[in-house]
Amino acid sequence: MATMRQAFHEVAVPTHGKGLYAFTSQVRDWVQASGIRQGLLTVYIRHTSASLLIQENYDPTVQTDLERFLSRLVPEGDPIYEHTLEGADDMPAHVRAALTQTHLAIPVDDGSPLLGTWQGIYVFEHRRAAQRRSVVLHLLGE
Repeated sequence: MATMRQAFHEVAVPTHGKGLYAFTSQVRDWVQASGIRQGLLTVYIRHTSASLLIQENYDPTVQTDLERFLSRLVPEGDPIYEHTLEGADDMPAHVRAALTQTHLAIPVDDGSPLLGTWQGIYVFEHRRAAQRRSVVLHLLGE
């Protein structure tokens, strides 16, 4: 009978401005090294001005189009924002993070996250300045 186990890991994802930053290979490598063959992987970002996405990893124009769309949907400098303490891009970054997601749930089978052929795991950076984003991985399974 298999024993249920869990494992934790933290990944640092450096960013250099708005956009999507892939870290799929780091996630896959860690899941494989964990020894857990089947289970559920939770990916959680510890920030309020960045988010997580599973998105196409084949054509990079998908990523730039997403950034352009969100920039149009949530523009910087909108006079409705009261929170400007950390700069003109901060409140829009919070709104963008609220519209996307801060965690992902990904099934794991045969020691690998069950991503589709063209799916990658990304930090979606919403700030202009370089950041070092912290992403927590939690794997529960057997």
